Amino acid sequence: MRNDDLTDLPDWDDEKFSRYDEEGEEWKPRPTREACKALYLKWREIITMLNGALGNDFHSDDAHLKSYTDDFKQMVLGDAYEVGAKIRSSEVGGMYVLRMENAAIIRKNAQSVASSLLSLGAEGAVEEKYVELIRTEIDVFKELFKVWVGTFEKDEFTDDWGLFV
Repeated sequence: MRNDDLTDLPDWDDEKFSRYDEEGEEWKPRPTREACKALYLKWREIITMLNGALGNDFHSDDAHLKSYTDDFKQMVLGDAYEVGAKIRSSEVGGMYVLRMENAAIIRKNAQSVASSLLSLGAEGAVEEKYVELIRTEIDVFKELFKVWVGTFEKDEFTDDWGLFV
C-alpha cells in the first residue's frame, strides 16, 4: 500500500467502461453506470477510512488474542476489497444476472464489514469513534446501493441457477 493512497483500489476510469457501449450509442445516458461510479467512489472513501482505522497495531499481552485480532482485521479488509472489485466488475458486459450476483456479494460483504467493526470496537482493537464514523459512511453507501440496484434492467439472459429470475 502506498502511503499517499490508503485505498489501493484503482481509480474509476470512464474510458474503460465506454468500450462496452454499443457503437453509435455513446451519447445515451447511462444511469446504471453513473450510479455504479458513485457507489464505487463512496466505497473507496470507506476503504481509506478502514485502512486508517485497522492499520494500527492491537496491543495485548495475550498473544493468541493479538493474533486473532490481527487475522480478523485482515479478513475485514479482504471483504472490503472484494466489494470494490465486485462493484467494478458488475459494469463489464452489463448483464442483469452478473449485476445481481455481484450486488448480493456486495451487500453481504458490506454488512459483514459493518458488523465486524462492532466486534473490533468492543475488543478495543479499533477506537469507537472510528467504528461509528465508518458505519455511518456504510449507511450512506447503502443508500447509493439502493439507487444503483434500482437502475438494473432485466435482460434476455437467464440465470441457470434460478436465483435471479
